[in-house]
Amino acid sequence: MIGVKFGVAGTGNIGKSDANLIVALICIYVAGFAWSWGPLGWLVPSEISPLEIRSAAQAINVSVNMFFTFLVAQLFLTMLCHMKFGLFFFFAFFVVIMTIFIYLMLPETKNVPIEEMNRVWKAHWFWGKFIPDEAVDMGAAEMQQKSV
Repeated sequence: MIGVKFGVAGTGNIGKSDANLIVALICIYVAGFAWSWGPLGWLVPSEISPLEIRSAAQAINVSVNMFFTFLVAQLFLTMLCHMKFGLFFFFAFFVVIMTIFIYLMLPETKNVPIEEMNRVWKAHWFWGKFIPDEAVDMGAAEMQQKSV
């Protein structure tokens, strides 16, 4: 809608009803993001990190997340001025890339205890190459020791 009203030149007028509609659509987008992709950056690292390094992994995750949030906030207006409505296609492209990455590269962790994550990674078609066999055996030994 912004592209239709302002075009690639970025000049034009927008009425109050159209402006209200755009704000409503942005709110719907933000709500959708908050219920879907938003929490994944916090949830997934905590689910896939072994207990021994979970706090360090979360610290790195928070630092990287805050850095890129700062970067996007600093660059957004400049990119909007140069790319106009194309900026929203830019972000949509990255949502598609994220979806493909998650689908192909992140194994399902539903109902998997944290102690079994090495086994899940070892069974993955790509990540399994990077997990040593000893890591899987060690996880099984720890589970057996806890059950005794």
